[in-house]
Order: sequence, then structure tokens, then C-alpha cells
Amino acid sequence: MPSNTRLKKPRVCIQNIQSCNRLGLFSFLKIIIDNLSIVYNTVYMQLDAITNKELEAVREIRNSLMRIGRIPSMRELMSSLGYKSPRSASLIIDKLIDKGVLRRKENGNLQFIRNIEEDTTRAQTVDVPLVGVVACGTPVLAEENIQAKIPVSIKLARPPHRYFLLKAKGDSMNQKGINDGDLLLIRQQTAAKNGDIVVALIDDEATVKEFHAAGETVVLKPRSGNKQHQSIVLTKDFQVQGVVVTTISEF
Repeated sequence: MPSNTRLKKPRVCIQNIQSCNRLGLFSFLKIIIDNLSIVYNTVYMQLDAITNKELEAVREIRNSLMRIGRIPSMRELMSSLGYKSPRSASLIIDKLIDKGVLRRKENGNLQFIRNIEEDTTRAQTVDVPLVGVVACGTPVLAEENIQAKIPVSIKLARPPHRYFLLKAKGDSMNQKGINDGDLLLIRQQTAAKNGDIVVALIDDEATVKEFHAAGETVVLKPRSGNKQHQSIVLTKDFQVQGVVVTTISEF
């Protein structure tokens, strides 16, 4: 019996220690979870507190990325926001950095690190140029080709990519849901994959076709019930102007 008693005591002690360790671990995990919750709520409240002026600054920055591919200078932001001093624009930027929307890189340039459309019920847009007739020898987005600028949700036109809008003409792509008069949102890029719907400049005219690369050639195919439309055969050094992202009917 004494020997049995001596054997039981260590078991009881070990069980108590294990129980204490489990309780300590649970308490430690609870502290971590509580602290993470505090941090999350703090960040969320900061994002929720973004003012209309700050939202306007974010929109101007997105427009600059869309238009010229970079974040505007303080003087450019000052001018677009109607401020009298670059200091006012700088203060707005500092607030957006504090709220986790922007960050300043080592070289001093600014970078978006958070999309605020996910943190507010207010819709966010960027101005996308509507391209008309493309003048001979000019880039698609040359100023003389732009008819208007239309606000488009950044959930569709996602910075920092550049986009433009084009009105579809004719019925050469009606089997792909693109009809005469539809507005096409196009992401500007020079490369495409087989099957992409692309915009190409052919003989000074923008055309929308399905892209197919085959060896040394590129074939732009119509997708239409109208058999009058024919494929266009080009060399492989041909570059597209962009890829259709979405079709906006009844605009």
C-alpha cells in the first residue's frame, strides 16, 4: 500500500501541472485575441473616419495614375483640390498615410497600400477617357482623341492600370454580347492571350476582335452571325491597344 501511495502522488502532481499549463495557455491566447481585436477596431475606426476631402484627394491621385501613370506632386494636388498652398495638400497626404491608405517609400514616392472602397459605403470612382475617332499616327489616349471623361467604379477600373472607354460599332462581335452602341471598358496593354477580346488600330480605325496568335501571324477574328465580317491577318510584331474588361449596354 505505501508503495502504491507513492506512485499515485506524482500522477496527481503531474495532472495539476498539466491543468495549470492548459489554463495558462488559454489565458495567454485570450490576451492575444483581445489585443488583436483592439488593433483591428482601431484601424477600422481610422479608416471609417476618412473625410470627404481625403476621399477627394484619393480620387485625384487615382485619376493621375490613370492619366499619366504616377501620383501627382504636391503642387498638382494643391491645384486639383483648390488649395492655395502645397502645405494643405501635404497635410492631406500625411493624414492618408496615418490612416493606412498611402505609404511613403524610401525614395520619397507615395504608394497605395489599401483600397478604401472596401471600408466605406460611399462608391469610389475614377475618370476614364471616352475615345472617339483615333487620328492617324497618334496614341489612342492622345488628348485630341478624347471626347469625354466618364466616372467609373474602381471595382471595374482598378488602379494602377490605365483604362479607356470605346463605343462599339456594328455587329462583328454580337455573338460575344457586344452590340452596336455598347460602351466597352478597356484595360490598356500591348499583349493579349488567345481568346481575349482586344482593341486594335487597323488603318487608322479602332476595331474590336477576338485575338489569336498562330506562329508568325496574329489573327483577329469576328464573332458574329453576319458572315460579311472577315478575319484580319497580321504579323506577330503587331501590338494590341487594350483588352476589353466589360461591356456596358444601354449607356
